[in-house]
Amino acid sequence: MTTVTTPDLDVLRTLNQAYLDNVLHGDVDGFRRILADDFLASMPDGALLTKDVFLARTGGPRTLSRLTADDVRIRILGPVAIIHAETRFTTLGGQEGRGRYTDIWEKRGANWLAVAAHVTRL
Repeated sequence: MTTVTTPDLDVLRTLNQAYLDNVLHGDVDGFRRILADDFLASMPDGALLTKDVFLARTGGPRTLSRLTADDVRIRILGPVAIIHAETRFTTLGGQEGRGRYTDIWEKRGANWLAVAAHVTRL
């Protein structure tokens, strides 16, 4: 059984922001550090991406100039954490948008790793 501590919540808040920053900046190396090898992402277009495909897309041309999260809710359930949030973004072309995401993290050893993500655009 994994013991959840206040530092776990602080770490997950930091990792959540790192995830957003990695999306915004196309930081493939940043994602390599925080995604589990068995990571899967459900994308707004319905595609289910493995870690390798997700990283390839992340390294592609940038599409956003701004990405923020509001209403961030972190629930820690033993060795698993679920993060729900609303996003607001601006494309490079200036179009405003919003969406929601759910990320699932698992504490493996001493580290939290993202094991799944689900993204919607409204």
